[in-house]
Amino acid sequence: MRREAKRDTYRHGDLYRALLEEGTKLARAGGPSAVVLREATRQVGVAPNAAYRHFADRDALLQAVCSAAQAELAQAIEAEWERCPDEGDLADIARAHLAAVGTGYLRFARSEPGLFRTAFSVHEDLQKATIPEMAGKSGLTPFQLLSRSLDELQQAGVLRPERRQGAEFLAWSAVHGLAMLLIDGPLRWLDDQQAEGIGGRLLDMVERGLP
Repeated sequence: MRREAKRDTYRHGDLYRALLEEGTKLARAGGPSAVVLREATRQVGVAPNAAYRHFADRDALLQAVCSAAQAELAQAIEAEWERCPDEGDLADIARAHLAAVGTGYLRFARSEPGLFRTAFSVHEDLQKATIPEMAGKSGLTPFQLLSRSLDELQQAGVLRPERRQGAEFLAWSAVHGLAMLLIDGPLRWLDDQQAEGIGGRLLDMVERGLP
């Protein structure tokens, strides 16, 4: 009876959201390889043919789940951003925002490794780095939040204009590299306190190396 009720509800237009939610759950538990369209349809309780009206294949579902994972990463960054002071010296505020981006990034990687892996498993370039589906509550994606913090550093006179171009890639590469070492590499043995300590030192190194 419950499954029939679901089907009735989904016929009214909510099947896409239900499949995306199930796909995201699969990614959370097992990373991108766990995102299987047939399994998502089974969990939702509909026939596979019904899913194909919304997702042409498994890759289409994975694309959508990737965007959802990016949006959750953006929200993790925003949570750190909101803890920063909003009054005082502009340079200090800008530095705090850059640190918030990195801190949120690293904490999300360690707390949601399946989603973190999925978030970067699909896109081959940055053409979709600013699409709304990847944005958090602020309307900004993780890449845009990083760019905003770097713009603030330049406006505050911390980051020289000639050093601003491409700074996203330098900061991102350093923090993403540490994130991968912490969840899939030889730094997996670090406890929370040690990981936070190394993360903080890395972010300080990035901020000092940018200007």
